[in-house]
Amino acid sequence: MVHPAVKCASVFLLSTVKFLGGPLAGTSMGLHFWPTLGLTVAGMMTSVFIFSGIGRVWMQHRQKQRRLRREPIFTKRSRNIIKVFRKFGMGGIAFLTPVLLSPIGGTVIATLLGVPRHRILLHMFLSAVFWGSALTFASIHFGHMLKH
Repeated sequence: MVHPAVKCASVFLLSTVKFLGGPLAGTSMGLHFWPTLGLTVAGMMTSVFIFSGIGRVWMQHRQKQRRLRREPIFTKRSRNIIKVFRKFGMGGIAFLTPVLLSPIGGTVIATLLGVPRHRILLHMFLSAVFWGSALTFASIHFGHMLKH
């Protein structure tokens, strides 16, 4: 039997890197809805808080490396991200972050696009609560189908 603190730490840490893993891990370890949701949101927001602070410095480093290797600045993926941002703003980036991007990736993208840190934190929090609730609910109510 796994200690409850290990279960909670697993859900939290998994959510800092890959949001979708939090609800799946929480329900598979037998955690109830609210603890799973809370740990998942806390994990994502920890990443968002950290990377919204260091995102610009990290991206400047990556841009310098890219220039040295003579890689193209605009890729198909970066063009699509800019299209989403122009069409839907920070809300669109935040909405897609938990399911398509990672908390780290979405935060770095928003930081690169010049979104103020307080807006990044607000939008990512709202997105984390929405997707955390939906994914935790789905994994609790439909997770039994995966066991068969």
